[in-house]
Amino acid sequence: MRLLREFSRAVLALLLLHQAAFAQDVVRLGAVLPVTGKESKIGSAYKQATELAVKEVNDAGGVLVGGKKLKIELSLLDDTSDAAKSAQLVEQLITQTKVHAIIGGYGSQLVQAQSVVPERYGIPYISGGAGATSIYGRSKWVFGTLSPVEHLATTQMDFLQDLVSTGKLKAPLSIALITEQTEHGNDYAKGVKAYVAAHAAGWTIPVEQKFELYTADYRPLLGRVQAAKADLFMADAHLEDFISMQRTYAQMGLRNQMITYGARGADEKGRKTLGAAADYIFASGWWSDLLPYPQVKAFNARYKAATGVAPEWYHALGYETVRALLVALQKAGSLEPEKIRSALAELRLTDSILPGGVLTFTKTGQADLPFVVTQNKPGGKVDLVWPKESKTGEPVAPIPWQ
Repeated sequence: MRLLREFSRAVLALLLLHQAAFAQDVVRLGAVLPVTGKESKIGSAYKQATELAVKEVNDAGGVLVGGKKLKIELSLLDDTSDAAKSAQLVEQLITQTKVHAIIGGYGSQLVQAQSVVPERYGIPYISGGAGATSIYGRSKWVFGTLSPVEHLATTQMDFLQDLVSTGKLKAPLSIALITEQTEHGNDYAKGVKAYVAAHAAGWTIPVEQKFELYTADYRPLLGRVQAAKADLFMADAHLEDFISMQRTYAQMGLRNQMITYGARGADEKGRKTLGAAADYIFASGWWSDLLPYPQVKAFNARYKAATGVAPEWYHALGYETVRALLVALQKAGSLEPEKIRSALAELRLTDSILPGGVLTFTKTGQADLPFVVTQNKPGGKVDLVWPKESKTGEPVAPIPWQ
């Protein structure tokens, strides 16, 4: 009996040693994205970009960790655009799959739910799809490559102020401020209102309204906008809401001097769906394929060759989020969670494809990079119109309504 127990312990020890050795031969990454459900169109794009970034590294032999190249095992799960399920799947990846790090999802409402889990287990977490500031700073384990939505709004206001300064628009200007009922929308409204308060002589907000995600009928909301007779229409909306709202806007015959939907407008799906109704909309974004950096041009070509599609901002952010994590892993030289987290906190990615070309994280764990402004032009064209040193075309203002 004693010999049997000793034999069993020896076998168990060998199994544990084998598992430990096996565990160190791969880097286990987990990702939770909305591949189906309301957020599936952009969630699927993040999935494609995430998988491509991992494939490129694996095809090159793996990521160098502690002097040894390790292949990456990616476990990517679909939360069906459900926040409660999203958090559960993050926990599943940590407790069952035993991942070394988590790649977070798309959509501030989903990432908000996910981001409370890594703190409990001490696992590094990085998202490329949430810009709401309330997600960051609560946990040292949570990082994000999307700059704050509030700063997106400030960029748009700087752009509009420049249009006033150059005589394209005439102050004072009134704003119809329409935002989704999310932390994302709240941050956008906060940014616009803070700018207006600081430049009170030139701006007013006669109407401010909020709407629920995936609202079925925007006529009542847009009726209030129409009655306000504001100069500018400034909304913050997810892709599907942008398409539905702008379609209704065009059908109702609204005519503002300028139109924006925050980060939406340049999206290929929106432009193709709306046709001429998307012309002259301007948008602020976390990335544009029109950025003049050599690394962006190389990424554009590489991404299209690998996937058959031209990258949009969500492809770029999904890809760069994985790359940031893998660079941090290499700098950590270890799969220990605290060392990976520390490397992320100290990361300085100097060849980034994101605006400014350098990716770092602030003390809250959120990136704070410049935003770009694009404007749709007739015939499906999009121009980069801000910042001035990177522009590919002149902004058209006010909209030349026929």
